[in-house]
Amino acid sequence: MAQILAVTNQKGGVGKTTTTVNLAAGLAQLGQRVLLVDLDPQGNATMGSGVEKRHLTKTVYQVLVGQASLQEARVVAAKNGYDVLPANRELAGAEVELVDEERREFRLRAALDAARADYDFMLIDCPPALNLLTINALTAADGVMIPMQCEYFALEGLSDLVNTVRLIKGRLNPGIEIAGLVRAMYDPRNLLSQQVSEQLKQHFGDKVYDAIIPRNVRLAEAPSHGLSVLAYDKASKGAQAYLQLAQEHLRRHSGR
Repeated sequence: MAQILAVTNQKGGVGKTTTTVNLAAGLAQLGQRVLLVDLDPQGNATMGSGVEKRHLTKTVYQVLVGQASLQEARVVAAKNGYDVLPANRELAGAEVELVDEERREFRLRAALDAARADYDFMLIDCPPALNLLTINALTAADGVMIPMQCEYFALEGLSDLVNTVRLIKGRLNPGIEIAGLVRAMYDPRNLLSQQVSEQLKQHFGDKVYDAIIPRNVRLAEAPSHGLSVLAYDKASKGAQAYLQLAQEHLRRHSGR
């Protein structure tokens, strides 16, 4: 049965989609069956996986509103080694359509549960906002992975996100836990980055992954080719960092 992992941060531009795509590729390279769920109407994880979002007739939107099953909407990202439940701008309308529906927070969970036996991991790329889509992701997830930059304002946003997860745990999903924090876009030459990194380890202990994702030009280039960085340049520092993260997460998950 798959572990469902929501990759989220309410702050944008912290490497959330990059982490989802490359962790999916890393786990796939380690022999895991992986589904990437794009829950952001921008569809960046879809395009970054090599799937053309503009030509799709079935996406996560149709799944959420009950017009298609996950099995009907998923596509294979062959060059990256995993499956994708894609998204495009249609998804922006889902919130409005679902607002009066019963159990609207559980739509994604029901869809993923129906295909859970097909995968080892399901990774959800969440939008950078606390909206009904993110609540669906957190209600479906077993764990939350939080990518973040080591900068001053990141700590403030992190406390808000931890409180959100606590609320979801109390009201909608008692099984959810914070899987871990990923230090992304990290510059070791920056003194503030070092200080915030130490603060994270003091506050969250072993919830902070040892793997650190550096700023890396190959990571920035890969999405424009529809490839994970592991498929684009396996020898790059970014690829090696995400492979290390995948190995570390797999060890943690296997050792539960």
